[in-house]
Amino acid sequence: METQHADQPPTDPSRSPAPTHWVLSLSCPDRPGIVHAVAGLLAEHGGNITESQQFGDQVSGLFFMRVQVESAASREELTAALEALAPRFEMAWRLDVVGRPVRTLVLVSRAAHCLHDLLFRQREEGLPVEIVGVVGNHTDLAGLAEFYGVPFHHMPVTQATKADAEARLLTLVRELDVELVVLARYMQILSDDLCRALEGKVINIHHSFLPSFKGARPYAQAHDRGVKLIGATAHYVTADLDEGPIIEQDVERVDHTKSVADMVRLGQDVERRALARAVRWHAEHRILLNGHRTIVFR
Repeated sequence: METQHADQPPTDPSRSPAPTHWVLSLSCPDRPGIVHAVAGLLAEHGGNITESQQFGDQVSGLFFMRVQVESAASREELTAALEALAPRFEMAWRLDVVGRPVRTLVLVSRAAHCLHDLLFRQREEGLPVEIVGVVGNHTDLAGLAEFYGVPFHHMPVTQATKADAEARLLTLVRELDVELVVLARYMQILSDDLCRALEGKVINIHHSFLPSFKGARPYAQAHDRGVKLIGATAHYVTADLDEGPIIEQDVERVDHTKSVADMVRLGQDVERRALARAVRWHAEHRILLNGHRTIVFR
């Protein structure tokens, strides 16, 4: 029987490495053995799976998976193991820490409701983002950003200055190590070059069910058509205007008694909800792209 010498410090179980809660998301061509291989890899590294979701798309032939796992293995160890496994399944994957705040830049114009909602949810409701700056093409919301202690950057945009403004924006994205850009009712169209430079990293909120009621005064258009439902669409931004992969949509029922002002007020609440869900799901790595569509593991 092994004994402990008096001059040795008592064994302290707390000195063993604390497990990290990881989130792994992946996609690859669908075939047998993917779940077994991934689960086996995680088990070999002392992983305890706490959440697992998967989906095989019969149309695209692709398989999607999101796993949360607690493991004392280091990022380097898990990364090396995943890099070794990935070629076998032609797998694209991403590994991150559960709940790590995603560095986020919010672009705004004059409407405050979406920005205020994101800032409040970040502070009070655990929205897993770190809003590192607010960019406005007007200065109307500078005070709101200041109230929450977030730097405000005024970047006016005109037809003559658009290219320079977008160059400044890209520089800011690099300087602040931004991972996600949110267009919170930013009333400017991003150029094709900017969309490509930030592909998969820009979420927009559109004040209708795309592709309905594009352009100016969408609620007035909806009112004129006598719609019974108004909605909002959160989507990834691509070079095709308002055609990017849809992440979330929400709806509010209306009737003939509602004025345009009523519909705007109700619509703003729908916009807040849809955008907040899309940002949360992106930050929690619950969204995987499937061509022009999204897979959202809620």
